Amino acid sequence: MSATLMCTMGIGPSSLTVVPMNRVRAHALPAANIADHIPIVNITPFPLCNSIANPIVAAATAAKLGVFTPAACLPLTPGPWTPGSPTVRIGGLPALCSSSTCQCAWGGTISIINPVALTVDEP
Repeated sequence: MSATLMCTMGIGPSSLTVVPMNRVRAHALPAANIADHIPIVNITPFPLCNSIANPIVAAATAAKLGVFTPAACLPLTPGPWTPGSPTVRIGGLPALCSSSTCQCAWGGTISIINPVALTVDEP
């Protein structure tokens, strides 16, 4: 419930939230699987975004007459985390691994930098 995330296009960390829906718990917290990639629900916004592909950043840059301007992050993560654990399943889906990443449609790659107890350490 408090794993720290970082995005290659983000400025500052975010966190992973796992909604407890009759799933496995690790150290009293709900454990995550590859489907826990929903923006706002699972992946909270990063403080700012550096991707010009993000319409909010593009608008902020246009408002400054073309001077690049980082702006609010609203992650857009349409696909699941990859890779998931090949051996551990949570809620019928592969568990997150400490090496799992999630792609943002704005061009960033989101990774887990502090897995707490919510992920599986796989080689």
